[in-house]
Amino acid sequence: MAVVPVPRRPYEQLGEAHVSAEASRITREHREARNGHRAAVVWLTGLSGAGKSTIAAHLERMLFGRGISASVLDGDNLRHGLCGDLGFTMEDRRENVRRAAHAARLFFDAGHVVICALISPTAEVRGAARDTVPHGRFLEVYVQCPLAECRRRDPKGLYAKASRGEIADFTGVSSPYETPAAPEIVIDTTRTPPGGAARAIAAALEAGGIIE
Repeated sequence: MAVVPVPRRPYEQLGEAHVSAEASRITREHREARNGHRAAVVWLTGLSGAGKSTIAAHLERMLFGRGISASVLDGDNLRHGLCGDLGFTMEDRRENVRRAAHAARLFFDAGHVVICALISPTAEVRGAARDTVPHGRFLEVYVQCPLAECRRRDPKGLYAKASRGEIADFTGVSSPYETPAAPEIVIDTTRTPPGGAARAIAAALEAGGIIE
């Protein structure tokens, strides 16, 4: 007997109106004062293979070495747990980013500099992620790399699988990627190594008064 999947209902229909949020008695400002820096979300977006995860790892180590509370939320890691029930349709991608953004908000409220590395292919989903934190606390970083170079690198063999039709709705092959119109930072990974990219992002956090 065929199993008929139960369609997911829109998030706003899942009872949100009947749930009251509990505010912590320890505010983000308290945590920032103890940490010695402000909280922020650094959102790395770009094609698969562009270098987002590598830059995120370098940035996390750099900030941690400076005594800054920093954490990485990597898109692939999230799909092994929190987002493991999602596919790669545009609806699922939207939900994937929504969950990641709200997870980032939890880390943000705990006073962290949260480094998110997700393809997040559309301006819509990136804008929704930006809206989860206060103005000035979201740094969009476009990790730029030509599609041909991403295909050449193909560190996880995903472009090859997509080209053979083994992966449907793959960004850059069978699903579009919308280039960010006005990111805070653009990193060209064909010119800038991961360490240099991390230093550029850290400098932007300093300029924005997030870290010293």
